[in-house]
Amino acid sequence: MNAEKDLLQKIESQLLIDGQWRASSDGNTLPVRDPATGEILKEISSASVQDGIDAVEAADRAFPAWAATPPRVRADILRRAFDLVQERKEDFALLMTIEMGKPLAEARGEVAYGAEFLRWFSEEAVRISGRYGSNPEGTGRMIVTKHPVGPAFLITPWNFPLAMGTRKIAPALAAGCTVVVKPAALTPLTTIYLAQTLEEAGVPAGVVNIIPTDHSVDVSAAIIDHPALRKVSFTGSTPVGQQLLKQAANGVLRTSMELGGNAPFLVFEDADLDDAVEGAIQAKFRNIGQACTAANRFIVARPLVDEFVEKVTERVREMRVGRGTDEGVVIGPLIDHRAVEKTVALVADATARGATLKIGGVAIPGPGSFIEPTVISNVPAGSDILKEEIFGPVLAVVPFDTEEDAVALANSTEYGLVSYAYTRDFARAQRLIESIQTGMMGLNVGVVSNAAAPFGGWKMSGLGREGGPEGIEEYLQTKYTLSPNPFV
Repeated sequence: MNAEKDLLQKIESQLLIDGQWRASSDGNTLPVRDPATGEILKEISSASVQDGIDAVEAADRAFPAWAATPPRVRADILRRAFDLVQERKEDFALLMTIEMGKPLAEARGEVAYGAEFLRWFSEEAVRISGRYGSNPEGTGRMIVTKHPVGPAFLITPWNFPLAMGTRKIAPALAAGCTVVVKPAALTPLTTIYLAQTLEEAGVPAGVVNIIPTDHSVDVSAAIIDHPALRKVSFTGSTPVGQQLLKQAANGVLRTSMELGGNAPFLVFEDADLDDAVEGAIQAKFRNIGQACTAANRFIVARPLVDEFVEKVTERVREMRVGRGTDEGVVIGPLIDHRAVEKTVALVADATARGATLKIGGVAIPGPGSFIEPTVISNVPAGSDILKEEIFGPVLAVVPFDTEEDAVALANSTEYGLVSYAYTRDFARAQRLIESIQTGMMGLNVGVVSNAAAPFGGWKMSGLGREGGPEGIEEYLQTKYTLSPNPFV
């Protein structure tokens, strides 16, 4: 516990606006709690509407100089930030564990993943390019150049507090944009520590502004309505994303929306069953099931379904539940008691409709917001758990008879973020790539995220991409110039 106290003392408790750590203008604060105990870790400033306006105006003032900063300088700063995060990986991991709940081993994995966005986009900063060439008529030269969009408002979720911050901040800074970051009120400490690290790496005043708040709706509306803002990037639920899109339309703002998911996990009769079980455990229980990429519906070939359910149930039975800092813990707490209540209700609805509860499904008495890891099989059509994003450690299995049935089940959702499929039939794999309606697919793998890859969905799962060469394009705008033919 001394390590936790020492770490918390390092973390600023105020807002970062224009290079200054300051209290909120109205003096309000918000408590950050440990979901494993319910205890308050730290009280921090909660931004007011005026603080939000101050932050976007600071970003606007800093934008011209940062946009004009040589790409190599921006790249070097991001690379220094990567090195600093690596040096502080144990601090970042512990901080995420105590404020979000994920097991320490998983938090270390997030540090590695999240830091990689700083390194990747440090490399992309010097590769922003355009093109030059003759127009088709031969009467002039076409010059196409890329320019930073401008001040950006970045809204990050609570479930991956480091990686969601770096995945947005790094490409924005690499492109030459300045940012206002509103971290989730449930897990703001990691973002604050990241901002302190970015400062030490050399990010100038006003380029990164951090405004945690428990008045998100009002503060976000004021920032989005500000005429200086040019970009909104949001990760969170689809209903909130829809509202932000409506607000952003007034200013015709560039938007990136990484929204809800309802990921199918298909296991065909020819799959390597042990590989499929391992992938299922990764795709479902990573981050305690609290991930937009978490597999939601396990659609399994009928000849394999009983053995698949038996094998995953045995794996789940071995999972230790507890505070993420405790040795051997695999399942930490959900983020709060509302998340537990929702998860229990989804399981209850499915079993009431005839699903078979194999293990778990019960809330664990406090302190903390824990639920037993769960497996349910033979989930009937119409169950809420097949329609809603679970966001908890519940593995729900549905049998299928034909490939066409499996694809139809996979696509029977308004969401289209990610899918998973296990098969050793190459031709079938190619058909699935063509037929399953998701922006990402794990083919015989249970984890797809990578800083070098474009992360994003189809349908109601969002707009735009984060990561990969595509990620920096979200923060760039295109200018076309025509000049007279210089050779005539």
